[in-house]
Amino acid sequence: MRLRPLDAIIIAAGAALVAASAAWAYAPGSGKPVAVIDGPGGRWVYPLDQGRVLSVSGPLGDTVIEIEGGKARIASSPCPDETCVAAGSLSRPGQWSACLPNRVMLRIEGGAEDELVDAIAY
Repeated sequence: MRLRPLDAIIIAAGAALVAASAAWAYAPGSGKPVAVIDGPGGRWVYPLDQGRVLSVSGPLGDTVIEIEGGKARIASSPCPDETCVAAGSLSRPGQWSACLPNRVMLRIEGGAEDELVDAIAY
């Protein structure tokens, strides 16, 4: 079987498409880190560079989340132990805090730091 000119063009176009897709899929993360909040009412995404105070309703009541100075934290929660409040501020992608009894989770996503290996998990 002989390779015709049109066959070569189709193979080259397919290889270029695969290469472009791989370059897009494995490109380092871009953009600024954001706070992602998951709760019983949905999911919300906020930039870390704009200060705000948010209230997320859960089965026990309202969990208050503060975003200020490039950091986010759970400021108060109706849960009995308030371990989520004691966790402190989050600022780097991959960090998270959760109020499990109230079913509210706060995590930081985005930025090029998402790609880094966590020394603790290594």
